[in-house]
Amino acid sequence: MAVDESLLLLFDPATSLPSLRVYGWNPPALSIGRFQDVAGTIDVAACRRGSVPVVRRVTGGGAIYHADELTYSIVCTPEQIPPTTSVKDSFRVLTGFLMEFYRALGLDARYAVDVCGAEQVLGVRTPFCFAGRESFDILIDGRKIGGNAQRRSRNTIFQHGSIPIVNRSRDGLLYLRDQSPAQAASSTSLIELGIAADRLALREQLVQAFQRYMGAEFRSDSLTDAEEGTMRQLLEKSYTSDQWNLKGERT
Repeated sequence: MAVDESLLLLFDPATSLPSLRVYGWNPPALSIGRFQDVAGTIDVAACRRGSVPVVRRVTGGGAIYHADELTYSIVCTPEQIPPTTSVKDSFRVLTGFLMEFYRALGLDARYAVDVCGAEQVLGVRTPFCFAGRESFDILIDGRKIGGNAQRRSRNTIFQHGSIPIVNRSRDGLLYLRDQSPAQAASSTSLIELGIAADRLALREQLVQAFQRYMGAEFRSDSLTDAEEGTMRQLLEKSYTSDQWNLKGERT
């Protein structure tokens, strides 16, 4: 999360190229939304007993248990992506490469807004990300796969999200105060859907899907010295601090 925020903070809308980062989590961890109440949502004692870190994101939304997944982050300007009609519509555009990725794997991926009936209410806030459904959440066989969150600042769009390889949402329930099975019942993963490719192959297919959908050419890169330095400062001052992770307060 410190790397993601450093990429956002040092992005210059006038001169920076857009970026796509693909990464994973080790050890498994819970990330919580920027304004989420930890005390009312997370069993912090259980997390400590299980050696599961709790880290606060700079984006909103509910808690996500990160394990056995691909995670991506995008930093860009509105002008660097296909035209959108609204902030909400930008979720459709910026998750379009995920639809391309899933469909290239032979999966019938659809947006929640296109398949949910009138009786299903979209956009209801839930403590656990996988329990809720937004309009442009992606569903396969009626079940939600992954989650995505966005933040905007200084004519810059930052978005990150998860692509579960193995469904660990039930494991994540062990660290929530509400452990009802319904919280994880409507989620799915690539393995459950019959996709058994290894992580590196899936990563390459994800990047290829992004290239096709966005019409982009990639140049592999590492963090600049400035991004590395900012990341380390954020790590020390925020992302290893209970004041930020548990209370949402910066030092």
